[in-house]
Amino acid sequence: MSPRLLLILTPLFLTPLAHAAFDCAHASDQATMNQCASQENKAADKELNTVYQQIIARLKDNPDSKKLLVSAQKAWIGFRDAECKFSASGVEGGSVYPLILNNCITGITKVRTEALKQYLKCEEGDMSCPVPGA
Repeated sequence: MSPRLLLILTPLFLTPLAHAAFDCAHASDQATMNQCASQENKAADKELNTVYQQIIARLKDNPDSKKLLVSAQKAWIGFRDAECKFSASGVEGGSVYPLILNNCITGITKVRTEALKQYLKCEEGDMSCPVPGA
């Protein structure tokens, strides 16, 4: 392997080791806190996407409702991102900015996930629920 290629690939080899080294429960420096907030954000986003896909699957026979959900989700993402940029704007450019931004995104994402989960609990005959039961 050429030295140049090895140099380029080094971050890929070391990234898993760096992630394993984070102790988020005892994070004491800003870089670690930022990384932990980013990881929590990714976990919240993954859960949201799982619930969202479950709803999409239930709407497979109703393209109009599916289209409305997709539209609502896109609008929600726009709101979330704008709200969190505003929320973190007081520390923009600072080392704490990623932490504040990611914490905001995570919090709003968790609220949205819980709202979507409620659609999965709709009972048969509930006319106010747009998602059919399983």
